[in-house]
Amino acid sequence: MTETVFYAELAWPDVEARIADGAPVFLPLGATEQHGRHMALNVDVVLPTAIAARAAAEVGGLVLPTVAYGNRSQPKTGGGPGFPGTLNLSAHTFSLIVRDVICELFRQNVRRIVTVNGHYENIGPTIEGIELALDAIGRANTDGLVILRIDHWEMVQGATLDRIFPDGYPGIELEHASVLETSMMMALRPELVDLDKASHDGPAAFLPYDRYPKPCSEIPPSGVLSLTEGSSAEKGEWLLADCTAGIVAAINREFN
Repeated sequence: MTETVFYAELAWPDVEARIADGAPVFLPLGATEQHGRHMALNVDVVLPTAIAARAAAEVGGLVLPTVAYGNRSQPKTGGGPGFPGTLNLSAHTFSLIVRDVICELFRQNVRRIVTVNGHYENIGPTIEGIELALDAIGRANTDGLVILRIDHWEMVQGATLDRIFPDGYPGIELEHASVLETSMMMALRPELVDLDKASHDGPAAFLPYDRYPKPCSEIPPSGVLSLTEGSSAEKGEWLLADCTAGIVAAINREFN
């Protein structure tokens, strides 16, 4: 059996030994969600999985199977439920998945856990899932347990964003299916990107409130909330390098 960072590719004695050696365990959190006409639905799965794998390779960690369904897509951050293909979980369901996985890891003596999130709407339910896990474990029983919650885009350096957006960064919410995600996918899975299908119909100009149940009419028809012009595999590698380095630095700071 070959050496791998992927937890589910190992036999149980190998997992047991790696955990006994103190390997940090990464839980990538993704979604199956529209990412414009030019990219596959699995962007939010590919990116956190790859970033976690790169970081795990540097710190001797293990990467769990990615949670491939995310908390429900919202119009201002993911286009919302009106696009075919997007599959949503409720916040409650998502938080319970996070809770149960953490509790199972703790039961198996894992004490170093890193969640790597790739889907904006997962932020709140991930926090709740961690808190529910701590409640279930018992906060008096958590000596030695450290859980890091990371959204991969928060690891990108300001200098890198300035290089990519010399005219100003639009913010992570409007970057859905735009330059950041497109560039990283071009670096990692170029066969899942077809820029010829990009419509360039953004950026979105959202009103300062939400409206239910009527669909949000300010979403560009493509589902891309900003723009895809300027995307490149080279920029994707800049971003991936920042994300990996930031996670490794956090692990070295918090686990050692």
